[in-house]
Order: sequence, then structure tokens, then C-alpha cells
Amino acid sequence: MKKQTSTYKKALFAAMIIFSAFWSACKKDKQPAVVQAVAPIRPITAQSSAYVTQLFEFNPAPGQYANTTIADTTAAQSTLNKSNGLVSLGAYGGYIVVGFDHTVLDAAGKADIIVYGNAFTGFAEPGVVWVMQDTNGNGKPDDTWYELSGSETGKPGYIRNYAVTYTRPACDTCSVPWKDNQGGTGFVHTNTFHKQIYYPIGIKADTYTLTGTTLPSTNINRTNPAFVSSTAFAFGYSDSTAGGDTVDIANAIDKNGSKVKLKGIDFIKVQTGIEANLGRSGELSTEFCGAADMSLLKN
Repeated sequence: MKKQTSTYKKALFAAMIIFSAFWSACKKDKQPAVVQAVAPIRPITAQSSAYVTQLFEFNPAPGQYANTTIADTTAAQSTLNKSNGLVSLGAYGGYIVVGFDHTVLDAAGKADIIVYGNAFTGFAEPGVVWVMQDTNGNGKPDDTWYELSGSETGKPGYIRNYAVTYTRPACDTCSVPWKDNQGGTGFVHTNTFHKQIYYPIGIKADTYTLTGTTLPSTNINRTNPAFVSSTAFAFGYSDSTAGGDTVDIANAIDKNGSKVKLKGIDFIKVQTGIEANLGRSGELSTEFCGAADMSLLKN
């Protein structure tokens, strides 16, 4: 009987060890994953510019500045090599892709890039910032985009893979209809201050879709219809703070929201983050004025 009891205790002890190991593994699985993404580094040289130096893509959404000198390729080019260019990205999803002439390295514990916009106190038009490594080393932004998470990541109203389809309106001066992939519909409304066509003339199709991450609209206050305010979020977005917004490469996340460890980045994309009508001020449209590697800026 004692031998049987001893055997039973040993079996029970072994089972407890196995269960403990299994439970520990399950707990580890629940921890946020950190993916290491490796890419070649383009070194800083004496000729390196602090600012973005190359325009790769400009794809605006409809808006009050569409088809004007504030929202064309020339305006997009004006944002290179300085902090005071200006291009309007239009309504939700409009974006610009630019690149540095070197790899911007992730500096531990501090912001790495400053993105310039034209925000001022009480009026922000937040844009989502994406970064990319030149993993294949071909000098083109054709690898993987990583979103830089900010203060609104994961909050109600924050949606990854949010898509809006815009439709060419029935007349040149009509508001532009849109429909999203969440069942929402609306218009990019025309106003009396800007009477040109709001649907980009460079888009030949009658519909086009822009996809990205949408941010909560909790920063928008419509209490006074004569002046709809749009305040800045705490951190992590462009065109939110007067003088520019700093972002940290360490906040990169992948398409599933998992943290990604990047040694550095070569390209950035700035994209209008909210579909919203701001009354007399027109649609919420992120403006981009330039971007810089903070490690190369002179104080």
C-alpha cells in the first residue's frame, strides 16, 4: 500500500510540473510580441541632410485644396530639404511618402524624427505617421510599412485597416460622397471659399479607395458651429502641435498591433487620420510641411 501511495505521489508531482510549465508558456503567449526587423543601414556622411530629401508618392484625398497649388506635386516637392514647405493631404487617407538620404537610427529613450505641419493652438489636424526600412536595399519604399503608435492607439474609435472609398460627384462643384468599410457614409463638403473641383483631377477612375488607420474624433468640439475646434492629441501624430511633432521609432507596430524593434528607418509616410467636417474650416485635412532627423538638427 505504501509503495502504491509513493507511486501515486510521484505521478501527481510530475503532472503538476507539466501543468506548471504549460501554464507558464500560456502566460508568455499573452505577452505583447516584439518582432525584430533587420535591414541594412545607410550611414550618415558629411553631406547628409537632416531633412527628407526625396518625394516618392503623393496621393491626396478629396478636399477644399484639391486641384490647387497647395495640393499638387509641386507643393509636395516644396516639403523637401526644409521645415516650411506646405502641402495639403486632403480628407481621410490622403498621404505623402518621402525619404531620407541616410538611415535615421532609433535613439534609445528619446524621439528620433520631427514632422512639421501648420497646426496652432485649438486647431490640429492629426495625421498618422508610418515608417519603413529599406530592407531590400533598392532605395525604394517597397518594403513593409509600420505605424508609429501614439496616445490614441487602442482607444475607442481607433481602427486599423480602415478604408474609405470616394466617388466622383455628379457635378464639378458638388460635394464628394464617401463610404467606409465600417458601414459609414458621408460627404467631403464643398464651401463658398473654395469653388474648384474637390475630386482630384489626377484620379481618372470614378472611385478610389484609401486605406490606413483612423483615429478617434474625440479631439473635435462642435459646441460652437461657427468655430469647430480640433485640439491636439497627447503624442504621436503629425500636424498636431505648433512648431512640429516629434515621434519615436521605438513606437513602431506591425499590422496586427504588435511592437516591432527597428534599428532605423529610411522612409516615412504621413496620412490624414480622421474623416471629419470642421464646419467653416472645411474637412479635416492634415498638412505636411517637412520632416527631419532630430540627431542632425543644429540647436
